[in-house]
Amino acid sequence: MEKIKDSVNQVIKRIKMKFKLSIILLFFSAGIFAQLGPKDLVEIKTFQSFDKVYAGGELKLAVQTDIKESWHINSNKPYDDFLIPTEIRIESENFELVNSAYPPAEDLKLAFSENPLSVWEDQIIIGALIKVKDNVEPGSYNLIVTLNYQACNDNSCLPPTNTNDTINVEVADRTTPVKEINQDIFKNIDLSYTPVSGSSTSGSDNVITSTLEGSGIFLGLILVFLGGLALNLTPCVYPLIPITIGYFGGQSEGNTKRLLLMGLLFVIGMAVTYSIVGVVTALSGAVFGSLLQNTFVIIFIALIFIVLSLSMFGVYEFQLPSSLVNKAGGAKSGMFGAFFMGLTMGIVAAPCIGPFVIGLVTYVAAKADPYYGFLLFFVLALGLGTPYLVLAIFSGKIKKLPRAGEWMEAVKHIFGFILIGMALYFILPLLPDDIAGYILPLFMIITALYLLCVDKLANRIKGFRIFKIAFSILLLTIAVYAIIPSERNEIPWQEYSENIIPATLENSDGMIIDFYADWCIPCKELDATTFSDQRVIDAASNFHTFKADMTQSLSPEVEALREKYKILGVPTVLIINSDGQEIHRVTGFVPPEEFLKLINDARES
Repeated sequence: MEKIKDSVNQVIKRIKMKFKLSIILLFFSAGIFAQLGPKDLVEIKTFQSFDKVYAGGELKLAVQTDIKESWHINSNKPYDDFLIPTEIRIESENFELVNSAYPPAEDLKLAFSENPLSVWEDQIIIGALIKVKDNVEPGSYNLIVTLNYQACNDNSCLPPTNTNDTINVEVADRTTPVKEINQDIFKNIDLSYTPVSGSSTSGSDNVITSTLEGSGIFLGLILVFLGGLALNLTPCVYPLIPITIGYFGGQSEGNTKRLLLMGLLFVIGMAVTYSIVGVVTALSGAVFGSLLQNTFVIIFIALIFIVLSLSMFGVYEFQLPSSLVNKAGGAKSGMFGAFFMGLTMGIVAAPCIGPFVIGLVTYVAAKADPYYGFLLFFVLALGLGTPYLVLAIFSGKIKKLPRAGEWMEAVKHIFGFILIGMALYFILPLLPDDIAGYILPLFMIITALYLLCVDKLANRIKGFRIFKIAFSILLLTIAVYAIIPSERNEIPWQEYSENIIPATLENSDGMIIDFYADWCIPCKELDATTFSDQRVIDAASNFHTFKADMTQSLSPEVEALREKYKILGVPTVLIINSDGQEIHRVTGFVPPEEFLKLINDARES
């Protein structure tokens, strides 16, 4: 009975509120407020973040809103559904509003309201992100910015209205440089934009944008360098560590100066790869995945691994031209190999190094400045490659151990097999599903048997022989475990297709779409750790759950998916509520506990 009584009281309060508001509006229509001009109560002035913008690029706007003294306007999220929210809109055939950012509101208790209202007073600044359509020709265009609002004072509310501001936006060709303007205004805007559809992302991309916008260029480069260092903790980079030690250790000859030079060339090679990504992104706004996650790139990576593995088995050795060898102080080999390996390792690490790089790509694409894009990604690569410079030097210490010659040749063979294994891993998505799951385990068994029964190098060294036996047994154990089928609970996914998406999400908690690729390591981590967690399975039981395969990156179907959902990289998981609004966008691996919170948040929204 108490619950029923409370519900009845709440209904009565809402009816009273609506009745009061109706009476106020009635008085207004009768002429009580005839002397007031609603549009005079609020004035807006719009500022741009760049003096020019490219077709297909993005431009930030700051809408300075001045509210007349003793008046206020409702926030963008008023507490009662009968109150009119404040909203930014644009009117143009050439631009579209992508995201908007509203400042925090304050709660005011007014004479006609029994409960506090969410409002803004005095002066506020609203942020907006505008995208220029791809087919817009260079030239000057008028952009009309409209603020829809409802103004109130302590006693009454005026009817909803709007006010406009027109700005001139210059769309330039790609050869014309652009520069930042009005940065003193934009640094005070919270750029953690909430998408216009009502969704909210996981925030990583926006945090990066906000941080870089609010920092000077020197501090921003330091943060990007530290981000590059942190990327070495991601799964795609793990396999590169032993490969790097084996590669440099196998060619070091104990010469620290030569190792230092090789390490620098390796890092420069990575920097070149990422700098190209930065420039191409800035010039075209190209999607990260389409640059580094297509079939041809995967095949190229696999071939590079095989070519490098042949060097580990002594089939060949990289050599510079003799003229350059003399200039390099007599270095006999390996310099070009180090640079070339850096180029390819940058590509290997790129497909799944997570939200940080995706956020950086988004930021560079929005700025559309190729020089700035080059600088940011060059510094990112320096951060990513610095640990490998240390590893390169460290590998020389390994070379100086007793009996280094024969022992190191045996180590090179092991790393040669690791390189071949990496090549096989990257081409697995191109193989039929019924045999793909057996390729790596079979290769591991062959490798283990070869190391145990055929490769006799350094077996006279007791310590190394023990290590090789233990390593081979570990390979056999992992291979057998991988072949034996195992039962594992997971979210009951359906394969994504356009005709399977429900027309309405009513009678459900919403929809979850997992965009994945077979070669994506964090995708496999999500499947093995997060999507198999029973708590996550239970929480997602009333959601429509779909898996969208992004493996064949050049196919029209994948391109259409990428364009429709704005997918920048994999894994990306969209969590959509029952109203069809994207509530969260997850990029990269998240543990079960965090994903569980996101699901519950979508269910309650």
